[in-house]
Amino acid sequence: MFSKIDLRSGYHQLKVKVEDVEKTAFRTRIENEQNLRTVLPTLREKKLFAKLKKCEFWLDEVVYLGHVINRDGILVDPQKIEAIVNRPTPTNVTEVHNFMSLAGYYRRFVKDFSKIAIPLTQLIHKGQPFKWNDERESAFQELKTRLTTIPVLTLPTGTENFVTYSDASYKGLGYVLMKNERVIASAFRQLRLYEKNYLMHDQELSAIVFALKIW
Repeated sequence: MFSKIDLRSGYHQLKVKVEDVEKTAFRTRIENEQNLRTVLPTLREKKLFAKLKKCEFWLDEVVYLGHVINRDGILVDPQKIEAIVNRPTPTNVTEVHNFMSLAGYYRRFVKDFSKIAIPLTQLIHKGQPFKWNDERESAFQELKTRLTTIPVLTLPTGTENFVTYSDASYKGLGYVLMKNERVIASAFRQLRLYEKNYLMHDQELSAIVFALKIW
């Protein structure tokens, strides 16, 4: 079961333990009634009031920061994806930037997101003239297609059985974090200019370091 509480004010003053940050980001589940019996009296004691219309209790799933969270894991919000998929072809740099900002919010769901987006991110660079071509149209459509078929990410609970797969190519570094044969997250970044001169085994090592720095 899932519950969500939206405070009217004061939320920026709440002290949060470092170990609870992950729990807030990935595990919004309130696992039993006792948790609510702890949270609600504490809010009352500290005179922190909730927006009742925005609070939800004892649901099979909740929408949280653009994601849908249920017993299977973390999914994207279908309404958010619909807005991205229905977006027309960009006609200027600003529209490209806006599309990348929207789509980039779900990049951890899309394998090789940064690699696919290279033709689009090139347009955002300062001083780069806007020139739309077949390669950029293909990248634009491919990202929209990937966003409609993205997987359900599992929640990173517990401390055992985590597996990281990393790889490198002459374009970038990538990794996938998994648990019990299910994907938790993935990431990809382009090679920096000096990294392109690395030998392949050094690029492979950079991919491992990239993964470990994040996880």
